[in-house]
Amino acid sequence: MNARTKTLPFILIAVLVAVAIGCGGKKPVAQPPLPPPQPKPVSATLSASPTSIQKGQSATLTWNTENATDITLNGAKVDPSGSQSVSPNKSTDYLLVAGGLGGTQNATARVTVTEPAPTTTTTTVTPSDEELFNQNVRDIYFDYDRADLRPESQQALAKAAQFLSQHPTWRVKIEGNCDERGSTEYNLTLGEERAGAAKQALTAGNVSAERLQTISYGKEKPVCTESSEDCWQRNRHDHFVLIK
Repeated sequence: MNARTKTLPFILIAVLVAVAIGCGGKKPVAQPPLPPPQPKPVSATLSASPTSIQKGQSATLTWNTENATDITLNGAKVDPSGSQSVSPNKSTDYLLVAGGLGGTQNATARVTVTEPAPTTTTTTVTPSDEELFNQNVRDIYFDYDRADLRPESQQALAKAAQFLSQHPTWRVKIEGNCDERGSTEYNLTLGEERAGAAKQALTAGNVSAERLQTISYGKEKPVCTESSEDCWQRNRHDHFVLIK
């Protein structure tokens, strides 16, 4: 047996040992599977324009959603995005519900409805001639048993004359009156003097005498029937009546 033949078994043994050592090593670790992709979250927006209207007017609702497959507006199915005109009779809250694999998202918008302001009609009331006359030509009063004009009566008649000058076609009756004291004949005369005093003051204020008529009622037409100084004073007066 030569040397080559002797070494061959040793070589085979070494190969078998190496193979055995290699086969006895650690096995490779298996990688875990990747998790499935997560669905994207759902988003939703809803707005109203304008947000406040009067009854009978309209507003526009506008909405937009993402990653949603089921969308409702106040319970009615709608597209993922869009707009809608609404005319509520009262203030209303609108609800948008968007659902999908990524969950559910709500959005709200409110349209406030107000009643139209009431229409007010301004009516201009024009005072009648008699009302204008009575506002500007007022009764004047006298002291007991006197027919001369008090200072305040003179001022009142001056204003009355100015007013009557603005109405040149109006005619005036001046009624002289007295309180209950004294005889009928005496008071008729005194009443005439009082009416005449007022006429004279008006003509001095450029009111034509032809427009003025005087009459005395004496004590026949009292405005007060009590026997007191206050009542007597009210009865001692000139009253003016518009004659057209």
